[in-house]
Amino acid sequence: MHRSLIVLPDDSGQPIVDAIDAAKESLRIKMFLFSDPGLLAAVIAARQRGLQVRVMLNPARRSGEVENQASRKALEDAGVEVADSNPAFDITHEKSLVVDGATAFVHSLNWETKNLTETRDYAVVTSHRHEVDEVVECFDADWNRQTFDPGENSHLIWCNINGRNRVARFIDAAEESLLLQNERYQDEVIIERLVRATRRGVKLHVLARPMHFLKAGKLVEGVEGLRILEDLGAKVHRLKGLKLHAKMMLADGKRAIIGSINLAPGSFDSRRELAIEVHDEAVVTRLQQVADHDWANSRQLDLSDEGLLADLEENEPDVAEMLALGTQNSHPEHHRRHDDHAQNGHKGHHNNH
Repeated sequence: MHRSLIVLPDDSGQPIVDAIDAAKESLRIKMFLFSDPGLLAAVIAARQRGLQVRVMLNPARRSGEVENQASRKALEDAGVEVADSNPAFDITHEKSLVVDGATAFVHSLNWETKNLTETRDYAVVTSHRHEVDEVVECFDADWNRQTFDPGENSHLIWCNINGRNRVARFIDAAEESLLLQNERYQDEVIIERLVRATRRGVKLHVLARPMHFLKAGKLVEGVEGLRILEDLGAKVHRLKGLKLHAKMMLADGKRAIIGSINLAPGSFDSRRELAIEVHDEAVVTRLQQVADHDWANSRQLDLSDEGLLADLEENEPDVAEMLALGTQNSHPEHHRRHDDHAQNGHKGHHNNH
């Protein structure tokens, strides 16, 4: 029994392709987005070797945008069984693969070429029996439109079942440091747990995406959460070079959570999401190295009024009003603290769209 780590884009999609190529009996794939040609070819080849291959795809985004149609057709034409993910959930955001019922891959990444080549992402590979069995059990339940309940002593972290509780408990157990890589910091319960962590002296390093990546309706919570954490002494940075798509938390350099869960109410309450907690030394050591590298290649996310206005100028003036930016009575200390950033200028900031 072992757990190992795949780091994207460093390791490329090859380890996943290799696992599919080595499969002898069956593949269970549950994916939010699936379009990478190399992975498609590997899955189709597995079907052509006579394996039982079942693929569950999220049918459409909330916007109504349908992104898996071409892949679905290619898979079905090759004789792969394809189903929409369980309609009991707004969205199935889980990204998992089970090979031969014996090895499970829990991903933060979609099977899109950009998640293999341009974004910071992770996958944990586990052969621990209980963990693999849970992924299989949930897959089969969703495939058959049945209820999945891993019970009180669930080995994995599932939304919308135990996700918020497990993530909150993970944060509560941190003693010295917490390093977070996530696209969104919007869930009030989780923000409150992070606040408490900083209050008891835990060093908090937060890697986030620039605010213009957030949908307008989510901006208030997204900005507010990060501003609160920064005001309490957390360091909030954005990645340079790579795009951040990971959903990773590392506590005390000893324990980590990796999976599909954004720290947002929708993820915890209405989506199918999956994450895994790991404490294996080899996995955590490598995660720490990658996290340190990413932190060294990041810069402070400017959350001052000026910085946010520069970042969000395409959405002005609605956003300025929603976030009460640049109003006369905003805190002078906030401006003073960020004056140096303002003077450094944000001229090129909006070119990142």
